[in-house]
Amino acid sequence: MINYNFFNPTKMIFGENTIGQIGSVLSGAGHKKVLLIIGGGSVKSNGVYAKVTDSLKSANIEWSECSGVRANPELSKVQEAIALAREVGIEAVLAVGGGSVIDTAKAVAVGVYLDDVWQAFERKITITRALPIFTILTLSATASEMNSNAVISHTEAGKKWGMGNPFLFPQVSIIDPSVQQSLPWEQTVNGALDALAHIMEFYFVGTVEETTIAINEALMKTIISMVDKLQVNPKDEASRANLAWAATLALNGISGAGLKGGDWACHGIEHSVSSYDAKVAHGAGLGIIFPAWMEYVHANNELQFARFAQSIWQCDTIEQAIEKMRAKIKQWQGQTKLRELNIPENSLAAIAENATMRGSLGSLKKLGTEDVEKILRLAY
Repeated sequence: MINYNFFNPTKMIFGENTIGQIGSVLSGAGHKKVLLIIGGGSVKSNGVYAKVTDSLKSANIEWSECSGVRANPELSKVQEAIALAREVGIEAVLAVGGGSVIDTAKAVAVGVYLDDVWQAFERKITITRALPIFTILTLSATASEMNSNAVISHTEAGKKWGMGNPFLFPQVSIIDPSVQQSLPWEQTVNGALDALAHIMEFYFVGTVEETTIAINEALMKTIISMVDKLQVNPKDEASRANLAWAATLALNGISGAGLKGGDWACHGIEHSVSSYDAKVAHGAGLGIIFPAWMEYVHANNELQFARFAQSIWQCDTIEQAIEKMRAKIKQWQGQTKLRELNIPENSLAAIAENATMRGSLGSLKKLGTEDVEKILRLAY
């Protein structure tokens, strides 16, 4: 018998020309004053910002704006947004962007009720409430639009940590895949690698959970196939939509049903890498770390790794599948070694120390600092 709980209260509005619904969504929920959180300006150049603000105006919704959220979002920006939210007395948080913007919004929604929001990431306090969260997604990768997780970097402390709580589920999220057609190619690839990594964190601990395992295989095949098609034609609307929905399903609870919480060592290692160098895109780092981790731990669940090799990559051995995966990432113009991201080799020991600051990583194989350093060297 496989025991698990599944809960996801987020309403999803998916499809072309759906962004204009945000005003009526917010007013229908009884909100009249929101904090609008955006990134570095792409939402203005691609027309999303105008659609959002026009909709807010038409619904008589006031907004205050916090902009400039960067990839690998930082605590300092969260604190800035919390101060603004308190100053103007907002009723809800609206994130318009990718996972970094949404994670920032989640931290703000919780942080307005806390003296020090970082204590929630340190797991030293219990989250008991949050402002309502609404999102408009412009980059499919993290599934933060439909889950209860957030990851923030504390640059001064050298920490990139996550938190999870049911109060962090967005109430409503809107995905219009057509707005992602203007994304730089590397962002599409990194988003897809992030989504694949979310699935694999669960998949490799699988044994008899056939339904979820089969769903995850379908999602991985879909992501790989859609990226291949988008590499040929970046304007392929059907492929863009299928990639977007697969990325959401990769971490909205469905991919982990019955799979014992997953492993998550690779995410812990990558968080340390991008904490060391914030210029490293999370998905790019995961695309490098995951194959190295497979090399190191596959003997701990040989049947499942063999199934992955055959089902996803049509290979007879996991070693062949790992090389085929790396070749696919190279075909997508991605990186497959840490040296390609300009991570110095003499930093690997410190990155491993940072990754295991809270203790060992993973569940399939418990990884200590020495194990993590060996994986980083395989990835170098």
